[in-house]
Amino acid sequence: MGTLKTNRNVPAPDDVYDMLIKAHEGKSKEESDAFNARLILVLMNHIGDEAVIREALKTAEV
Repeated sequence: MGTLKTNRNVPAPDDVYDMLIKAHEGKSKEESDAFNARLILVLMNHIGDEAVIREALKTAEV
């Protein structure tokens, strides 16, 4: 069972944020929401650890 990483774990966070913003360009609010939902599901599948996902969901509620 893993542990949620809450410290910065991306070498170039500004570049990653820019990729996310660019992925939404030209999309309507509904399309962006659907994209975010699909992205979350893809990343949850990649994590694959229910305990880590549960911790991430709880952390995101704050």
